[in-house]
Amino acid sequence: MAGNLTRDEARERARLLTVQSYSVELDLTEGDERFESVTTVHFTCAQPGADTFIDLHNAHVRSVVLNGARLDAGAYDEEAGRFPLSGLAEHNELRIDADCTYMRTGEGLHRFVDPVDKRVYLHSQFETADAHRMYACFDQPDLKATFELTVLAPADWQVISNSAPDESLELDQHEGRHGTLQAAKRWHFPATPVMSTYITALVAGPYASVHDEHDGIPLGIYVRQSLAEHLDADNIFEVTKQGFDFFHRVFGLRYPFGKYDQLFVPEFNAGAMENAGCVTFLEDYVFRSRVTDALIERRAETILHEMAHMWFGDLVTMRWWDDLWLNESFATYMSVLCQAEATRWGQGAWTTFANVEKAWAYRQDQLPSTHPIAADIPDMHAVEVNFDGITYAKGASVLKQLVAYVGLDNFLAGVRAYFNEHAWGNTELKDLLGALERTSGRDLSSWSKEWLETSWVNTLRPSFDVDAEGRFTRFEVLQEAPADYPTLRSHRVAIGLYSDVLGVLTRVKRVELDVVGARTTVAELVGELRPDLVLVNDDDLTYAKVRLDERSLATVVNGGIVKFADSLPRALCWSAAWDMTRDGEMATRDYVTLVESGIHSVRDLTVLQTVLRQARQAVQQYAAPEWRDTGMATLAATLRRLFEGAEPGSDHQLAYLNAFAEVATSKSDLDLLHAILLGLNVPAGLTVDADLRWTLTRALVVGGVLGAADIDAELVRDATATGERSAAQARASIPTEEAKASAWARIVGGELSGAVLRSTILGFGEPRRVDLLEPYGPAFFAEVAGIWKNWTSDSAQNFAIGCYPTHLIRPETAEATHELITSAQPPHGLKRLLLEGADGINRALRARAKDAASA
Repeated sequence: MAGNLTRDEARERARLLTVQSYSVELDLTEGDERFESVTTVHFTCAQPGADTFIDLHNAHVRSVVLNGARLDAGAYDEEAGRFPLSGLAEHNELRIDADCTYMRTGEGLHRFVDPVDKRVYLHSQFETADAHRMYACFDQPDLKATFELTVLAPADWQVISNSAPDESLELDQHEGRHGTLQAAKRWHFPATPVMSTYITALVAGPYASVHDEHDGIPLGIYVRQSLAEHLDADNIFEVTKQGFDFFHRVFGLRYPFGKYDQLFVPEFNAGAMENAGCVTFLEDYVFRSRVTDALIERRAETILHEMAHMWFGDLVTMRWWDDLWLNESFATYMSVLCQAEATRWGQGAWTTFANVEKAWAYRQDQLPSTHPIAADIPDMHAVEVNFDGITYAKGASVLKQLVAYVGLDNFLAGVRAYFNEHAWGNTELKDLLGALERTSGRDLSSWSKEWLETSWVNTLRPSFDVDAEGRFTRFEVLQEAPADYPTLRSHRVAIGLYSDVLGVLTRVKRVELDVVGARTTVAELVGELRPDLVLVNDDDLTYAKVRLDERSLATVVNGGIVKFADSLPRALCWSAAWDMTRDGEMATRDYVTLVESGIHSVRDLTVLQTVLRQARQAVQQYAAPEWRDTGMATLAATLRRLFEGAEPGSDHQLAYLNAFAEVATSKSDLDLLHAILLGLNVPAGLTVDADLRWTLTRALVVGGVLGAADIDAELVRDATATGERSAAQARASIPTEEAKASAWARIVGGELSGAVLRSTILGFGEPRRVDLLEPYGPAFFAEVAGIWKNWTSDSAQNFAIGCYPTHLIRPETAEATHELITSAQPPHGLKRLLLEGADGINRALRARAKDAASA
């Protein structure tokens, strides 16, 4: 993982340099491996005569000219990805002519060949610092500049960048550097507004597109030709227009980048990327098969998240990656606020937030690698593992708490002031806090120290006494923090009292207050009749784990979970039960009983799918080994019953079947899945389309019903990129020693594209046959340090996380992890991921002990 820019180096380079402009010329007609990249950059130096360097990775440098003088191209340090510059003038012009390398890992300029029609598609992905894989640049966020782009591409390609092209000239007989003749087209994109390198973009290939306009903004959606028939452009445009209307209203500043294109690109290595005016998305968001509304809701959140970045991140950008949360937390919070206020999902968006984003945050914040929201990022390798549940979800949760503290109107007024003051510039945490303090009239220094500059999550418990009539004589909220992270924060919370009223668990009392310190008295509840359920953090105002008292937990487990009229309190109770299970305070078998008795009442698809995924994880990792098969059978029986009784054609029918396929192990259950795959006795309303066929095929492969020949036949039926990834996952799932050995060889061989690597790793780690993974615990520890050193960041992280022996749950796995850390002294990023893996093992051991004790 070369090219590690440190914060100190970036600060020094920013002190010296002010970059005015880049002019980049690319020739994409030169072959399958490399492309021509010529960069001219104009910049000034505050200290004439000083030395610095420019970034350029994995390139063949032909010539370098600085201020008219030719430099020695041999000075290029390919391993470090840098070219040294010495004796700078006050005003400088640098021209670097190089051949750069196409990538297959999703970083830099990624090249993909569509297996359907053999057409070639390119897309860039530059966050955090991969722009210098495509062109020479000072690749750090606080050296903003304008970018002018000229691209030579095959004549039948579309070329899309941050600005709209002002010229596309056809060349009938273009002769490339290597003498090849072909029809080509030259595209010219005028200079952009000033922006950071990591949000510049290039997407090229024979993309199909759909166009519209809203409020004077040209809109475009792009997708591969072989996927164009599946593009639901109307829905995407609808959410896009709703987002623009909402953000224009609350931000008080129009979208600043001209046109707005959204591109669904193949083998993308993230959910989406906020390139200014040229947003790229994971291609899985083009639904070629039927999906539940939960996935459509998730796509909408992603669309709005990236749109919010046009202001938070692109217009105003963090100075260094310490403040990555200024981008991601705000974009996450604003996207959910927009969904709740401006789309058809309404306030249910906050229910999804409580069960998805916050669950992610709580898990991440309890790992040994926990860090403050405003993190300490000494170098690029540190930030590359920091795109996590704290940076996104905890930060957004804390902003929700801040809004409850200062008021939404004051918060948005502060945001508007922040944009107006810092547009086109770079900021730090103090700049945002200053704007919010001025509009809210509150001193946020203590709030910042508590919430942004400390780690871990607090736990809130109700504590009370009742008299003979069942009325509270004392009511307190207890706040807990572990010894290693002792901060007790100030929480704005609501406490809800819920009682069964004619079969409906109804809120009969709500109080809102600030919880401060270890004990907070709630005088307003003294004298109230003890209800069936006490819910601390009702309405999900703060960021904290919540515990249910004994009676409240009994209410939930014994059928109360189905009696809520509203989705949010039900979701909060599901979340509390899951936290108690993960923390070893609730037995796994009790959690499964709760799921068995209450999952049918969940109408919110995102909550439904989240709870079912958690239940499967609980059985596979947290159940006492002797009860594991019983737990799997219980889940399978529950899901089969719900699937068979579901409304034909409903989202619930599909969600139940997908979850059932993940736990089916008995002959009867596998026979049912096989019959559906064969088209026999298919339930009414169910469409067995391409993606569902792969789900069923994979379940039957794991169950030993189908094998390699069946996977090959399915791939012939679905000879697409998605089919290739699905086949790779299925082959790695085959429950034989030979298949696992073959999958492992493909994984560590380093030849797979990033997307196929991820799929192969996912299939390899299939937990229903843990015995087959036994040899690969030692193999992982033998390989991971070398892979981390030699692979690109994204691929190395996929291996370190996905191949860690998560399912070899015994003390020896954690001990081997710590032995490797001691002996190899791995870099910070790898050490962090290894510690997270060991923490998962230890947590599972504690949960298993709790489950065994409850037997």
